[in-house]
Amino acid sequence: MKNWLHTLLVVFCYLLCSQTVSGQILEDNSKWSFEAKKTSGNHYQIIFHLSLPDKWHIYSLHPGGDGMEIAPSFSINKNPNVKLIGAMKEKGKLRKETFPGIDGVVNNFHDKVGFIQEVEISGNTTVKGKYSYQICNESSCLPPTTKDFSVEVKDAGGDSKSTESSSSSTTTVNDTNKSGGAEMNTANAGNTTDTTAKSMVPTSDTVSKTLNAKAPADGKKPEEQSKLLLFLICFGGGLLAVITPCVFSMIPITVSFFTKRSKTRQEGIRNAIYYSLSIIIIFTVFGLLISAIWGREALYNISTNWILNIVFFILFVIFGISFLGAFEITLPSSWTNKTDSKAGLGSFSGIFFMALTLVIVSFSCTGPIVAMLFALSAEGGFLGPIIGMFAFSLGLSLPFALCAIFPAVINKLGKAGGWLNQVKVTLGFIELGLSLKFFSNADSMKQWRILDREIFIALWIVLAILLGMYLLGKIKLSHDDEPKKNVYGQEYVSIFKLFLAIASFTFALYLLPGMWGAPLNAVGSFVPSMGTQDFVLHNCDGNSSKGGGEAKLNADDPRPIKYVSKMKQYEPNVVRNNGLVTYFDYEEAIEASRKLKKPLMLDFTGITCVNCRAMETQVWSDPEVVKRMKNDFVIVSLYDDAREIPLAKEDCYISKTSKKEITTLGDKCLDIQISKYNSNSQPTYFFIDEKENKLAAVGYTYKSDVKQFIDHLEMVKANYKKSHP
Repeated sequence: MKNWLHTLLVVFCYLLCSQTVSGQILEDNSKWSFEAKKTSGNHYQIIFHLSLPDKWHIYSLHPGGDGMEIAPSFSINKNPNVKLIGAMKEKGKLRKETFPGIDGVVNNFHDKVGFIQEVEISGNTTVKGKYSYQICNESSCLPPTTKDFSVEVKDAGGDSKSTESSSSSTTTVNDTNKSGGAEMNTANAGNTTDTTAKSMVPTSDTVSKTLNAKAPADGKKPEEQSKLLLFLICFGGGLLAVITPCVFSMIPITVSFFTKRSKTRQEGIRNAIYYSLSIIIIFTVFGLLISAIWGREALYNISTNWILNIVFFILFVIFGISFLGAFEITLPSSWTNKTDSKAGLGSFSGIFFMALTLVIVSFSCTGPIVAMLFALSAEGGFLGPIIGMFAFSLGLSLPFALCAIFPAVINKLGKAGGWLNQVKVTLGFIELGLSLKFFSNADSMKQWRILDREIFIALWIVLAILLGMYLLGKIKLSHDDEPKKNVYGQEYVSIFKLFLAIASFTFALYLLPGMWGAPLNAVGSFVPSMGTQDFVLHNCDGNSSKGGGEAKLNADDPRPIKYVSKMKQYEPNVVRNNGLVTYFDYEEAIEASRKLKKPLMLDFTGITCVNCRAMETQVWSDPEVVKRMKNDFVIVSLYDDAREIPLAKEDCYISKTSKKEITTLGDKCLDIQISKYNSNSQPTYFFIDEKENKLAAVGYTYKSDVKQFIDHLEMVKANYKKSHP
């Protein structure tokens, strides 16, 4: 299960369809043709006709789904004789379907579809431009393709009835290149050849017979589990915000206002529900705007951009200090005055502004929680902020509606007082602890070595101890109320705070062995890698590894060389503690696979990837998994976010998929994952042989089931033996 409460992981993901490999190269057999159809006077329709092969589809201009599907796009070059009218339209039999790996219903077309752009053409001309598209079948997608088009108009200004059938121009594209490329067969269409598909799919008749074995499934898809977990965490964050002083004290006042000002009890309940719905609308629209403005690529870059991680670190420190009572963070009072002046019970809009006033007034308490949840929800891709803010607002608004429906509950609520302030202080300690993860991300990416593993753990230990002492009343802050005392003058400690203090001290003691190199599997995905630890006690004798120390290599066995000096510090604890040998360069690992006659395990991972660390600590560390990985596979860890590691000048190249220059190790790893394996999420594991033939139909993503991973490894080994008798 993903542990979202201690990290930010963002995933830029524009391809979600899993790729299934067959024994032949996948070809783009779609056929495009273009037509300038006269409708009246100087009005035309530029029509892009598409004919699709059987069992293939193209997404609609409005694909739906989870917002990550690639819709076709069209651009017409500037031309003084051509004026665009309105937006692009589509005409065909629209299907609404669900596909594996995609949340929600997807809008797409099979067989035939036309994309229509209305234009006004003032004189005979040639309309030129580009179109981009991606076609998919039920299990795979070809890479996005961009091509040129050209269509000649010879009858501008004539009568549509007399010229429509004879002079509308058509240009046809036949994608029949066996290499997987696409060629335009007319002069008007230009000469554009797409060769990106060729590198995607390996060829091996033997392996293709084994690919009917499906990847392990565990009920819900990982994406569904992620979204559900995100919803539950953010919903819990909303409930947590309720017991902060700014919000909790407003519940009885607001509910009483509704019940006393309303003519009937039913009207009071209705107004309270309107109030709750308004809170949900405000926060959900906020999440929607974040997704629409930032988009999935920007959300992905949050976790892999050191500057943004530093910004989050500073914000969380400020919010944490604010919760500790140093100062209050409030929005401008003019905002409150303007919204409050429009509030009232006369209409839904009045109630909406009452809710907006609450959001503004309570910002000093809810702002830090919202910031934390936004950082977490960014991992959910395009839909993450929307789901996160909806769930948060649902938890925040629910008590207002329930108290209006059941007014007796108000009398049972505890009085606002010192305990609410203690909630804020506790959250302040948690915010400071979370802030360290963001600084650790930036520190790892820039290799500053400021926040090494033992320093990070030490700070967490100190914060946990201080929190426990505060909960027991041994530390007092200036704004704390005087606690109640018994007849002997001793301060009371509630049972709830006592158990929280026990949990805090237990956490500190659990972390303590990590100061000397203990793996700390429960939080191993959050602390910096073992490679940053200066002193590791259990490695001093060289015999503490469960895997038997360093792997024993023969004199002529290949050894990892490229990028080892810079990347070895990022090796997970399970690799170091069990003597696993890992490569960091794709080509070097393939050569090792050829020489050692072992299948290759591609570990697409990230320096700041929390789920990668969780997979390593929860699954890789199992002795049975370690044994198989160590003895039966060549492992290459490809860090998609290693953008501070430059490639040698002779290794730089222009990506055939993104058309961007690849200059860093991270760029290269991500380009390999996208162009060759139709994937870009981490962690994802692909298994291939020395000829880059896939040994499993799909990539293996994050699943914490050890047996499932072992079964997958055994299936891969069996497929390798079949193709390498």
